[in-house]
Amino acid sequence: MKNQFNVIIQPHLTEKVVDKKESENKVAFKVHPSANKIEIKNAIENIFKVKVEKVSTLNQHGKKRRMGNITGRKPDWKKAVVTLKKGDTIEYFEGA
Repeated sequence: MKNQFNVIIQPHLTEKVVDKKESENKVAFKVHPSANKIEIKNAIENIFKVKVEKVSTLNQHGKKRRMGNITGRKPDWKKAVVTLKKGDTIEYFEGA
C-alpha cells in the first residue's frame, strides 16, 4: 500500500468544483495515477478526519502546448471527485 500522503497530490480548485462543493458536498483532488478508489477513500478519511460516501476517478489527458516551432504536451494526471457525508467539510475548501 502507498503512503496516504503520496496518494493525494493536491486539492483541485476550479469554479465548477466550488459550485459542486456548495450544492452537492463534493470536493476534488489531484491524486497519484496508480491510486485506486479504496486507497483514495482511506487517505482522505485519515488525513482530513471526515467520512467519505463515494469516490469517482477520471484520467485527465495533458493539453498540447506550443512555443514557436516546438510542440509538446502537459503531463497526464488523475482526478478524484469525493462525495463527503452530509455535515462533513474540509477546511481547505472553506476559504474558496
